[in-house]
Amino acid sequence: MLKKPITSAIIAILIGFLIAAIVLASAGYDPGASFSALFYGMVGRPRYIANVVIKATPLLFCGIAVAFAFKVGLFNIGAEGQYILGTVVATVVGITVNLPAPLEILLVVGSGMIAGALSGALIGWLKAKFGIHEVITSIMFNWISLYLCNYVVSLDAFHEPNTTGTYSINESGYTMVLPQWKFSDEGLAAMENMPILRDVLLKTDLNFGIVVAIVCAILISWLLKRTKMGYEMRACGLNKDAARFAGINVERNIVLCMLISGALCGLGGALTITGTSPHGISTLAAFENNGFNGLSVAFIAGCSSIGCIPASLLFAGLIYGGQTVQQTLGAPSEIIDIMIGSIVFCMALGGVVPMLAERIEHKREQRAEQAAKLAAQATGGAGTAATISAPEGETASEPVDKGSASGKAAGPEGDEGGPEGPNNTKGADDDAQ
Repeated sequence: MLKKPITSAIIAILIGFLIAAIVLASAGYDPGASFSALFYGMVGRPRYIANVVIKATPLLFCGIAVAFAFKVGLFNIGAEGQYILGTVVATVVGITVNLPAPLEILLVVGSGMIAGALSGALIGWLKAKFGIHEVITSIMFNWISLYLCNYVVSLDAFHEPNTTGTYSINESGYTMVLPQWKFSDEGLAAMENMPILRDVLLKTDLNFGIVVAIVCAILISWLLKRTKMGYEMRACGLNKDAARFAGINVERNIVLCMLISGALCGLGGALTITGTSPHGISTLAAFENNGFNGLSVAFIAGCSSIGCIPASLLFAGLIYGGQTVQQTLGAPSEIIDIMIGSIVFCMALGGVVPMLAERIEHKREQRAEQAAKLAAQATGGAGTAATISAPEGETASEPVDKGSASGKAAGPEGDEGGPEGPNNTKGADDDAQ
């Protein structure tokens, strides 16, 4: 069990909760009450669960993007910038273009996805062509995207007066669940006797983004494990020189990998604009950390695209539930950040757990070998003792029996053993003498 990746994740989560409990207790707060408030803020009401899912959607997109790049040997720390660029382009297109709902959604979401893809592809091209490390270029592009966002917000064509943000995109681009029906008279009447549905639809911006994110996670897993393209990408990630020697175009795969990774981040940003209020962007004084938190999601999941699904939900639940801890008990929300940091730190040390398992298994094998040797020695000692303590008659009978047997075996016509043989005659003469 210790060799399985899920075991390392569970141990890391438990250590994170343990450290958070120690910090809470040292600060004078009850850990039990704090964790109770935390879990209530995560799953206590239907709308809490819906908000956790909404918050997990961009984290899942960015987590998949980082995990995918990591499998190909690249570290896409620019997920934050690619996500922001996706929101900016989706907002601009959603405001300037007004088409019927299906076309508007495809255009807005597709434009944000393309923007993120081009940003990622440029980072990959700089690495493949000039050898510039993707960490350096992606960090720089994060700041470029942030200041580009602030510039777009300041433009008169998009800036909404008396606010720090832009206008909302056209309603035909919304991707919430039943955005028109749930506020209509017939919708309100239909939900009158369904308090759970009313709590979820009316009080949250539940949208279809999480469905798209789960589908993307499955497709990325299939791409890496079941296709020729995925095999070539994984080969480049394991050993670029060996992949190049095998005839794989390493440079092309680097660019393609970063393009796909950036597209996932841009898609997450675009679906955030279409699926959640205020359906626009605002001036950023600092990063929103959806992309950076996606790094943590990817590492908690062990860089598995499928594993990013529960990891993003856990991460979003801790962030959203941490607000309840602060509101009900007054505990600082930074304790949740300490917990998350501890979990990520322990996941980074996930290789220690399999090493511990191998050490335990090696000791077991040594103990088994020692026990077998002791058992063999004990069995051999018992047999020797039995031989030594046997009666003298039994041990002496064996040569007597052998001699008599050989005497019986010698026939009367034998040259050596029969009574008429020369040796017997000689023996009789000796006896006579």
